[in-house]
Amino acid sequence: MRVRLLQARLPADPMADHERQCFASRLGLPHDAVLPADLLTGSLRAADVVRDVQAVVVGGSGDFGMADDAPWIPAYVDLLRALLDTGVPMFGSCFGFQGLVVALGGEVAPDPAQAEVGTFAIHRDASTDDDPVFGTLPRTFDAQLGHKDSATALPPDARLLARSLRCGAQALHVPGTRVWATQFHPELTYADNLIRLRRYEGAYRAALGDAEYEALLDGFHDTPHADGLLRTFRQVVDEG
Repeated sequence: MRVRLLQARLPADPMADHERQCFASRLGLPHDAVLPADLLTGSLRAADVVRDVQAVVVGGSGDFGMADDAPWIPAYVDLLRALLDTGVPMFGSCFGFQGLVVALGGEVAPDPAQAEVGTFAIHRDASTDDDPVFGTLPRTFDAQLGHKDSATALPPDARLLARSLRCGAQALHVPGTRVWATQFHPELTYADNLIRLRRYEGAYRAALGDAEYEALLDGFHDTPHADGLLRTFRQVVDEG
C-alpha cells in the first residue's frame, strides 16, 4: 500500500519528516510508502495526488490556520473538494479535519475556549457502533491533541462521530465514502506529541507562562486506542 501525505509545513520545519514517520508507523507502512506532497505550493492537482497511491492522508499544521490570508489556503480547500470527487479513501488529521470541514461547507475559526494541547478524553457517540473505523473504539478513549482552531459549524453532509469535553467536534465521516477526519492526532503517540510540543515550546511558554507549560507536560500520557485508529483505516482501505 502507498499513501499520499498532504503537508502544510515550512521547508525548514523538522516536523515535516517527523509527521511522515508518524503516519507511516501508525499505518504500519515503511517510511517510503508514505509520499509527501507540499500544500504550500498551491498548485497540487487531484489527479497527481491520487496517482499510484491507494489512499490520501492530510497532516497537521504548526504555523498556519484556516483563517490565514494565504493564497494556498483556498487552493487547499479546492483540492480537498476535488479529491472527494475522485472517491479516493482519505483521512484528515487536525488541519486535515479543518480543511475537510470547510471543503464540505462547514466553518472553522480560532476558538480559545475549545483549544486543546496534550492528552484528552474523546467520547465516541453511541450511534457510531456501525462505523467501520470508529466502531472498534471504546466509547471513551484518550487521544493526543494540539489545536487552536475548531469547527464552529459542521457540514450538513458530515456525520459527527466524537467530541471532547472542551471541543464539540472531534471526528467526522462523510457518508457513502471512505473519508474520515479527526481534530485529534491519531498519528501521534504520547512521545510523538511531546516532540511536537517541544518544537513549538517558545510559543507555548510565551502564551501560557512557565508554570502552566510545565503543568501541561505533566498531563501527557499514553493513548493506545487512538494510536491504532489509522491501522483500522488502512484495513478498511485494503478490504475495498
